[in-house]
Amino acid sequence: MTVRQRIIVAITFTAVVVLSPILGCGGEQPSGAKSEATADLLAGRFRWRVSQPLVTPLQRPGDTCYSVKDPSVVYYEGRWHLFCTIRGQNRSHQVEYITFADWKKTDEAKRYLLQMHSGFFCAPQVFYFRPHKKWYFICQASDESWEPKYGASYATSTDIADPTSWSPLAPLGHRLADGKSGLDFWVICDDAKAHLFFTTLDGRMWREETSLSDFPTGWSEPVLAIKGDIFEASHTYKLKGLEKYLTVVEAQGGHGWRYFKAYLADRLDGEWTALADTRDKSFASMANTQPEGERWTDCISHGELLRAGFDERLEVDPANLRFLFQGVADEERADKPYGQIPWRLGMLEPVGNGKRKMQP
Repeated sequence: MTVRQRIIVAITFTAVVVLSPILGCGGEQPSGAKSEATADLLAGRFRWRVSQPLVTPLQRPGDTCYSVKDPSVVYYEGRWHLFCTIRGQNRSHQVEYITFADWKKTDEAKRYLLQMHSGFFCAPQVFYFRPHKKWYFICQASDESWEPKYGASYATSTDIADPTSWSPLAPLGHRLADGKSGLDFWVICDDAKAHLFFTTLDGRMWREETSLSDFPTGWSEPVLAIKGDIFEASHTYKLKGLEKYLTVVEAQGGHGWRYFKAYLADRLDGEWTALADTRDKSFASMANTQPEGERWTDCISHGELLRAGFDERLEVDPANLRFLFQGVADEERADKPYGQIPWRLGMLEPVGNGKRKMQP
């Protein structure tokens, strides 16, 4: 092999190592790297690199789309299925569906506006509920015919790849928490119950529960799950291979306008303990991230961990966390009303643990 050939092989190998976590072409990590990654997670040590934007607002004829945000994504039958809020000039809140096999080509994929509701609906979550053999779509929505008119809602489908297959949205029937409806509703199940988490924009995250046999109805009175300097977008996952659950939740005013904190619990109805819940020790902020290429965001906002499966258990691999999030530069959001902030979606990938080290 010539010197030139050796250089080409080395460059190609390096590119695959760097890109494989996002592009889904990498193999298993060595066992030592897995152990190190899990140890870092359990100690609350997080370091990330930030991809370039992967999904940007699509401009349709006769409308202006300001942002794409609030992602929920599952990998099923060889394709990614992405659901996200879009905010536009003609309609303030609706949900877009995108499916693709390659993260490098997300903006080339065809997009579909979901028709399950004609009014306000946003902040989706999607998972497969095995007892019913159906896909569930959870979101916040409002309708003048509902009582109350706003709250958690759901739709179902037997074919996630068919955007026309979803049933009309219906109220989930969750209870008010201290008189508040809440937002960013999130369902996760254990072996016996479904648990509904949400926040109320006042430093509190709440939990309701119902039996698997009664889901999606029969919700209990809400109980306080976490109280602290938190804001919205709480997402809870089972750590695969560990008897532990991870909650990530958005906060304000850290290193960056928005950032994420993290908490651990042994049970979904158990006590949540701080894992990375301060400004200087956070799950993801501008202090523990570094951009791959041009810096395009000054905050880490509403996002979804890429799951190890697609069902109601919401398992994530503790040795390979990846976080699809919404971001925006401070100068791009300056002097704009919230509904016109040009959010885009990017990916956080872990640094270290056998991967390329983050530069100082």
